[in-house]
Amino acid sequence: MDPQEDIMNLTGKLLIAMPGMGDPRFEKSVIYMCDHTGDGAMGLIVNKPATDIGFADLLGQLGIERGDSWREPRIYFGGPVEHARGFVLHSSEYRSAQGENATLRVDDSFSMTATLDILSDIAQGAGPAECMLALGYSGWGPGQLEAEIGENGWLMAEASPEIVFARDNGLKWSAALKTLGIDPLLLSSAAGHA
Repeated sequence: MDPQEDIMNLTGKLLIAMPGMGDPRFEKSVIYMCDHTGDGAMGLIVNKPATDIGFADLLGQLGIERGDSWREPRIYFGGPVEHARGFVLHSSEYRSAQGENATLRVDDSFSMTATLDILSDIAQGAGPAECMLALGYSGWGPGQLEAEIGENGWLMAEASPEIVFARDNGLKWSAALKTLGIDPLLLSSAAGHA
């Protein structure tokens, strides 16, 4: 049997941090999983806004001009890896003009692009219908995420644009839990194994 078949595939799912997971960077985090293979996993935190930079500031730093119909996407702390790198999680109708590998189509609802052209398109009002910008990402080596799940660090849920792109970041964690039928008020940090 192929060992690749034994791993769970969380691509396109949400990871929901359990209370008491031990890493304050991930406390009450909701992470959209962009990729998960036997080689590791990569996701973006979708409910922790970056407070030290705005989109207009970022465009200025990158020398990107704004058009008349530009809109300002929310910027998030995507995770502790490569803070200076930006990733745009967006609705899947948008494709980068930089070539077929510039946009990762995760599933029918979500894609991710990490090239500058998407920022230019957003600044001109021509970007994706829904999007968020993440600085940095959350990454795991082979077997690391599976081990954290086995230690009750994370729950998994289906992802929906209504949760991922919701305007109220404070409600995303509880909304994700509720999709599993879990009342956040009853969730304990002391979980056990059956």
